[in-house]
Amino acid sequence: MRIDEIISQSEEPVFSFEFFPPASEEGERNLREAIEKLAPLEPSFVSITRRAASTGERTVELTRWMKQELGLEAMSHLTGYGSTLEELRATLDCIGEAGIENVLALRGDSPSEQPGWTAENEAIHYASELIELIAREYSFCVGAACYPEVHVEASDLTSEIRVLRAKAEAGAGFFVTQLFFDNDVYFEFVEAARAAGIEQPIIPGLMPITNIEQIERMTALSGASIPAELMARIFEYGVSGVQEDDAASEAVAPQRGQGLFVAKTYMAKMGGTIAAENVDEIIDEHLVGGRPVERLRITPDGEWASTVLT
Repeated sequence: MRIDEIISQSEEPVFSFEFFPPASEEGERNLREAIEKLAPLEPSFVSITRRAASTGERTVELTRWMKQELGLEAMSHLTGYGSTLEELRATLDCIGEAGIENVLALRGDSPSEQPGWTAENEAIHYASELIELIAREYSFCVGAACYPEVHVEASDLTSEIRVLRAKAEAGAGFFVTQLFFDNDVYFEFVEAARAAGIEQPIIPGLMPITNIEQIERMTALSGASIPAELMARIFEYGVSGVQEDDAASEAVAPQRGQGLFVAKTYMAKMGGTIAAENVDEIIDEHLVGGRPVERLRITPDGEWASTVLT
């Protein structure tokens, strides 16, 4: 089922899991085990992120496995950087043959550290180009990324909204945001998008905090800021126990109070800190009680899925 239809037609809270593609056979075994444990929570859909073209085959295979063998609605990630148009079409054909109806179209991170790499040599230069390709040649429901605190390569909010509009006009059916820790940032971003005539759902990305060093690294990569009050709470708690999960999930309450329709939560499986029962508790106590939750993102091996939202 298409995600835009899931969101528009569901009368129950909508949430999903997103997993980071493993880098080894052992990692894949652990990931499959984690997915099987979380499947009984009956997510509305699930997805596997895609860091680079090199993880594409594993991403598609895991997405196919979740769809066909576990019976979970699935979304495949696809990045433009690192692939030719022929390779992108071949991947999209495989996704379609697996019965998958949803694709999150991303430009991908710039492999600027690779010797001799230049953006001019890429077949896809912007996410909007990939979105347009998919919308023109395929029948997938296409999602796209957006950045409430603007993308690290954008000059300002006006530039960010201009990119968002280009993605919408290219065929994006919904947007998912980069992580943020200040609700006002999200609401101001949505207001700016609506003023620009962008009507697609803009789904907020929330991340429970379990590790100070990693959250600082993530915010440095994404450009997200941490309010001083929240940072004080992080150091007060030490980010070592259940209190941190509660503190992070409390961010949902004011959003629900302002009419939030749907949300997503970034989560990480940090050395077993967040297990299936913790996810179930967070959903029941903090998210399901009010407006729907669209996507619950979990990464194995302590890595953050949100790095791929480009």
